[in-house]
Amino acid sequence: MTILTDLRERTRTWHRGSYRLAQAFAVITVLCVLAMLIDQRTLNGAPLWAKPFKFAVSAALYFFTWSWLVSLLPKFRRTANWLANTLVVIFAAEYVLVVFQTVRVRASHFNAETSLDNTIFQVMGGMIAMLWVINLVLTIAILFTRLPDRATTWAARIGAVLGMVGISLAVLMNGPTPEQQAALDATGTSTMIGAHTVGLPDGGPGLPILGWSTVGGDLRIPHFLGLHALQALPLLALALGVLAARYPRLRDGLVRTRLVLVAGAGYAGLLALLTWQALRGQSIVAPDGQTLTAFALLLAGVAVSGLIAIGRPSTDRELEASPR
Repeated sequence: MTILTDLRERTRTWHRGSYRLAQAFAVITVLCVLAMLIDQRTLNGAPLWAKPFKFAVSAALYFFTWSWLVSLLPKFRRTANWLANTLVVIFAAEYVLVVFQTVRVRASHFNAETSLDNTIFQVMGGMIAMLWVINLVLTIAILFTRLPDRATTWAARIGAVLGMVGISLAVLMNGPTPEQQAALDATGTSTMIGAHTVGLPDGGPGLPILGWSTVGGDLRIPHFLGLHALQALPLLALALGVLAARYPRLRDGLVRTRLVLVAGAGYAGLLALLTWQALRGQSIVAPDGQTLTAFALLLAGVAVSGLIAIGRPSTDRELEASPR
């Protein structure tokens, strides 16, 4: 059996709309890379096609994961399928608007320079609000879903909750900056309302492709990290299951569950740390002593907890009371 045939067999029962959209965005990702190579214009200091590229990568991961998760729901499957289809339509429409603004060489987010720009962003804001509500309903459904493997169950649950946190962090970007508020107070208008960067205007020096600010705080970082907890933690559970064939200690499902819970707590801690760092206007590449100390304590806590999770024996009582 080829890898492609095996993949088709494994995904046969997955939610079709989400899966097809994930495939489409995988192709779009490649097209965006080609566009960046051919069209080297920039917008606000970043490659013109960088935003469509980043959106495509995130969307491919996001919809691939939800396609799998929706197929696991034992109840309300029809409702979940309908909600997932709605997600597909809304996000596809939002992406069309992002590409439309890219073709016009205009910012798609926070742009209030013209009536058309402002209308597009307001429409996108409404779409994002709808996505948030649907994502919340699906997340609640995942919290009550049990999989045969406890580690994967908790990876999906924690990942879905942290994903909701990541999506919600976008709210921090929508308010006017002090400079924008001053312009609004003085003239009643501002070309931009909202920003990714804290402490400096958007469009300064940033990491290649990602664009994350290297001179100020950037709220896109915790937003991205939280959003993709839904992929990171289930992948960890999968990796632990694969490693169990080589390391006997990991054959104990309770040990794998403990490690997933530790990783989930560490992921939440890192999300909080990066949000705190960004809100202080501090670049990801220039952490101060407070940030480094907090990161070191978090890393030590996760490492110690992981060692305890592996070394602690599984008692009969704990096996009976273990989370499902």
